[in-house]
Amino acid sequence: MSQKPRTTPDLPWKIRLFYSTLTFAVDITRRSNITVSRRLFNLVDFKSPPSKKPINGVTTTDITVDLSRNLWFRLHTPTITDSDSTKLPVILYFHGGGFVFLAANSKPYDDYCKTLAKELPAVIVSVNYRLAPEHRYPSQYEDGFDVLKFIETNSIESFPSYADLNQCFIPGDSAGGNLAHHVVLKAVKSNLNKVRIIGVLAVQPYFGGEERTESEIRLEGAPLVSMEMTDWMWKAFLPEESDRDHPAANVFGPNGEDISSVNFPATIVFVGGFDPLQDWQKRYYEGLKKSGKEAYLVEFPNACHSFYAFPELPEFGLFVKEIKDFIQKKTNCQVNN
Repeated sequence: MSQKPRTTPDLPWKIRLFYSTLTFAVDITRRSNITVSRRLFNLVDFKSPPSKKPINGVTTTDITVDLSRNLWFRLHTPTITDSDSTKLPVILYFHGGGFVFLAANSKPYDDYCKTLAKELPAVIVSVNYRLAPEHRYPSQYEDGFDVLKFIETNSIESFPSYADLNQCFIPGDSAGGNLAHHVVLKAVKSNLNKVRIIGVLAVQPYFGGEERTESEIRLEGAPLVSMEMTDWMWKAFLPEESDRDHPAANVFGPNGEDISSVNFPATIVFVGGFDPLQDWQKRYYEGLKKSGKEAYLVEFPNACHSFYAFPELPEFGLFVKEIKDFIQKKTNCQVNN
């Protein structure tokens, strides 16, 4: 008898509990008619307030972009002593959650962005965009681009003097990685002058299509991203009556846009060996390469989807180092050019 393949690596019990709790919360709050019980999900989606007093060397401020659609961002600013000579990159971050769940002030993302701001170091703009299914495609892409335009056209008092908008990076995890691609694609076709995007970081990005890939089938039952759950989220996000080969999901698929003539920035794609979405993520990397773009692929064989939320995992330190190296490389290229 053949042994059933493993769908989860060995993980500490606290991380297993987190995965189980979040999966349960998502399952009981999403309904078969493609609606969500926000009130119920908010019982487990603990929020962190902003703090002007440094926490682990990082202050946080919430800045409103458009009150009418609850569009705002949380600014994570590391405290540095030599501000006259130091310039830090600006990172515009898009959180995950399948376009449906979580927020910029959800505790795991607030903690994660604080850690990145301190470790890199960098000034992080964590975007709180509208959620599906109440707001479907392209609402999230519009929100992301509007935050870029807001930063481009406004003098923001809370921005530190050492935030260098000429060194702007756009990362996102899971659905946020999808968002990063589409927002940057929109940005490079526009006339941004103050904000210069020099890199994209796609962290286990959420892409898909009608095809069932080998990794989706083999890793069915892995934490957070079962095929049933991801299918539901595509239905909640994409325009009604569209399928998963919509270009928002399958960017290099049959309906995808040819970006070979677009000045798309260098992109680093992070993939986990226990992530059912890994085949789509690798296809994204391959699509960038085939389009003539500078792209890098980093694989962590023992990583589940959302591994980056757990600093105690050995992959987390390697992940941060890869980000540092990528930012340093692209920053040096820009200076030398």
